[in-house]
Amino acid sequence: MPELHVSMSPGGRRTFTIEDIHSIRKHLDLIGRGNRRYLPHRRTGEQLQVVSVMNFKGGSGKTTTAAHLAQYLAMRGYRILAIDLDPQASLSALFGSQPETDVGPNETLYGAIRYDDEQVPIEQVVRGTYIPDLHLIPGNLELMEFEHDTPRALMNRKEGDTLFYGRISQVIEDIADNYDVVVIDCPPQLGYLTLSALTAATSILVTVHPQMLDVMSMNQFLAMTSNLLREIENAGAQFKFNWMRYLVTRFEPSDGPQNQMVGYLRSIFGENVLNFPMLKTTAVSDAGLTNQTLFEVERGQFTRSTYDRALEAMNAVNDEIETLIKKAWGRTT
Repeated sequence: MPELHVSMSPGGRRTFTIEDIHSIRKHLDLIGRGNRRYLPHRRTGEQLQVVSVMNFKGGSGKTTTAAHLAQYLAMRGYRILAIDLDPQASLSALFGSQPETDVGPNETLYGAIRYDDEQVPIEQVVRGTYIPDLHLIPGNLELMEFEHDTPRALMNRKEGDTLFYGRISQVIEDIADNYDVVVIDCPPQLGYLTLSALTAATSILVTVHPQMLDVMSMNQFLAMTSNLLREIENAGAQFKFNWMRYLVTRFEPSDGPQNQMVGYLRSIFGENVLNFPMLKTTAVSDAGLTNQTLFEVERGQFTRSTYDRALEAMNAVNDEIETLIKKAWGRTT
C-alpha cells in the first residue's frame, strides 16, 4: 500500500489529498479484486473522447465549464488533457500557468500546429498540473498567430500539407494513447482555431446563458458554424460527433424569465439540452477571484448551504457529461 499523508480534523475526520486518492486507486487497480476496476481508463477499442466547449459570446461560463469538467474527470480517475485555445488563457490561469509569465514562445498549442520550421512535437507543449493525470497545454496571445498564418498558408499550400482544419486532430493523435478524454476550451470567436477544434472533436458542449440576447447570439453563432462546417466538409474535413449538448449556465432558479427561456430551449432542442443546469452562485465566482475552482476552495469560506448547493449542481452537470462519454464507449456503468 502506498504511503499516505492523512490529516485528522479535531472531530476525528480524516482528510486525504488528491495525490493520496490517486495512489489508492492505482494500488487497488493493481491488486485487482474480481472484475472491478478502480481506474476507468479507456479499454481496447474505445475511442479517445475530445470534448470541445464553445460559445461565441463571452460570459457564458465556457471556461468555468471546461475547467470544472477537466478537474472532475481527473478526480474520477480518468487521464485528462486540457487544451486552452482561448488567447485570453483564463483556463491556464485557473490551472496555475499565468499566460504572461509562465508561458513562453512556442509553449502553446500554436507551437505544435504552426506551419513553419519552428513547429515542435506536441509532447513539448504539454505540462503537468497539481492534479495527477490532469495535463495542460496552456494558452496566451501567441495563439492568435494561427489566425494570421493560416490565410498565407492556404495561398502558399504545397502538396501533402495538412490544411488548417486537420492540424489539431493530427497532433492530438500523436499522444492519444496517453489520455482518455481531451477537453478543449475554444476561443469565443469563429476562427480557424475554433474550426480546427471542431474537426478534432468527438463531442461538442455549447454553453448558453438563458437570456434573450445570449440565445439570439447563440443562434447566429450556430448558423454561421453550420455554414462554415459545410464548406470545410466539402474540402475534405470529416465530422463524427458522438453527441452535441447545450448546457444552461449561470442559471437562477428563482428567475421567472430565465425559467421561461430554459423551457423554450428544451422545446426546441429536446434531449440535446442537458438535464442539469450550471447554477449562478457566489461560490463559483468568488473562487475564480483567486484563480481557483469550486473543487479547490475551502467550504468554510462560504455558508454551508451556498457551497453545498453549488457543489451538488456542479457534480450533477459533470456526472451527466461523464455518462455521455461512457455511453460513447459503449459502457453501461
